[in-house]
Amino acid sequence: MAHTKAKGTSKLGRDSIAKRLGVKVFGGQKIKAGEIIIRQRGSKFYTGSGTAMGKDDTLYAKKEGVVNFSKKNIRNFTGKKIEKTVISVS
Repeated sequence: MAHTKAKGTSKLGRDSIAKRLGVKVFGGQKIKAGEIIIRQRGSKFYTGSGTAMGKDDTLYAKKEGVVNFSKKNIRNFTGKKIEKTVISVS
């Protein structure tokens, strides 16, 4: 008995749907409360004042204002300081 069909089959052709991750609103732009700022996997970007993180690590605005990106040194679990980007809405 054959393990592969005789005609018309291909082992290729399967691809996952793009997740549309990344920055949605950039620094200096106005934003309303509840709008998504960044969609991410893991915590590459951190929350600042006026922002919150959803259960899938999405950052969104808690209040209306202007988006601001800044760098901050954060200590990780080993004690090493790492520079991370913090997003806030003011």
